[in-house]
This record gives sequence, C-alpha cells and structure tokens, in this order.
Amino acid sequence: MIKRISGIIITGLLLFSCENRKMGMTISGNQESAYYDAVEENGIKTIHVFVALCDNKYQNIARVPAALGNGRSPNTNLYWGALYGIRTYFKNSNEWELLATIKGNNVILERIIFRHVQENYYLIADAYNGRYIKQCIQDFLNSSSGNKKEALQFGGITLGTGGSASTLVYIGHDGLMDFQLSETFVNTDNKKRDVIILACYSKCYFSPHLQEANVNPLLWTSNLMAPEAYTLYDALTGYINGETNEDIRERAAAAYANYQKCSVNAAKGLLVTDW
Repeated sequence: MIKRISGIIITGLLLFSCENRKMGMTISGNQESAYYDAVEENGIKTIHVFVALCDNKYQNIARVPAALGNGRSPNTNLYWGALYGIRTYFKNSNEWELLATIKGNNVILERIIFRHVQENYYLIADAYNGRYIKQCIQDFLNSSSGNKKEALQFGGITLGTGGSASTLVYIGHDGLMDFQLSETFVNTDNKKRDVIILACYSKCYFSPHLQEANVNPLLWTSNLMAPEAYTLYDALTGYINGETNEDIRERAAAAYANYQKCSVNAAKGLLVTDW
C-alpha cells in the first residue's frame, strides 16, 4: 500500500562506458573460489538490490499515477526514478557516488553501480521490468540462498552480484501475495548472507522460502508499507558502520517514521529484524 505519492525528478543520466557491458557473468567452480579469495584479500563488499518496478498493469497494487506506475519506464518509476526511488535518492546522497548506469534488456531494464565514499562497499541495483516481478523475486531468493552466483568486471575489479554479494535486498510489491513459487531455495555453500526485504508483509510471505537458505534477515516487514529508498539508505548506513540488527532496525524505523509522518513506535512495529 502506498500512502503517499512521491514527486518525480526528470533528469538525464550520463551513461558510462564499461569494459564489460554484460549485466554480469555466471561464476562457478574455480571461478567462484577465486572470486571469494579476491573479496577476502581486497576487502570488497557488494550490496545487490533487486527492484521490481511499480506496475499498474501487471501487479496487484493500489493504482498510482501513470508515470509512477509504468513498469517499463525506470526514469519516472516510483521505486527508481521518482524522488524517493533508489536511483534518485542514492544519487542525491553524500555517502554514495554513482559510477555507472548500464542499459539492460527487456527484463532488467537498467543497472546502476554506486561506491561508498568512505568504506569499501559497492551497491549494485537492478531495475526489473514490472511485468517480470516473479523473475525478480526468484532471482532474489536464488541469490539469497547462494544458488545464483554472478560477478561483474568493472573498473579493473571484480564485484560480486547475486549470491556472490554479501548483502541481498528486495524492493517492490510483495508478489508472493499474488502468486506461488514451486521451487525450493536451499543453501548449499554454508555461507550466510544478509538480506533486507522491503515489501508488504515480507516476513510472513518470504520467510517460508528462506527457512533453508541460511540467511540473516537484517530487515523485513510485518504489515503494509511504502518501500521507498530512505528506509534502505539509513539501514545501510548502520550496516556499513557494523551495527547490530537491532540498531539497523532502529535507524530504518526512524527514517520511515520521518518520511511517512508516523510514530517511531509504529514504524518499529512495521520494520522487524531476525526470525
């Protein structure tokens, strides 16, 4: 449920050239081991954000204005190019530097890469065409369990995406309220990944699929919510500072209360942590 319609920022983005224009490359076997060795040696940590763009046509949501709810238009979409969308909000921050905007395909329309200005963290966010919300959620779950591992060569370094990232985030409508998934998401590499799921009732609907995925739920929800970028932004500030799950929850709740004009206690009832 969306309580308030965000403003729209109409901006042009400079497209950066990359050595490898593919969205990512699948890694396995020796490549996987080499990737983890490189991460451990260089201290590189990546946060991979899966965003299912808001879509009036293909998602069972409360309708929003056409531009905000066009799941094929990242530039104006509520969860991406609007004022409190991931791309706009992080681009306007002082803590993250936008390195690249990469055009994708019909499923993942756009990828953005940010670098934290102080710590050795990279944030990679993918804008999924709203029509393909099911694939977005499947990709997130497979990544969270370590069953979908990829890497991205960028600027002379290897960045982990999918299950090769240390933190996985889903933002968007809770599609699991509308469809069922038959596959299971069982962890096979014994690596525990941190996850954040900003969607309505996400703990209720996502927890059955993550029971065997060996994840640490930093933040998810107990009720209806507006999954806008400020909640994630403040949660990640605490995460990068090495704070506890509860401290991260406190930060996220304070941000949500501020922007949604509700009490902090109400926000803390909505945004929960752990199992």
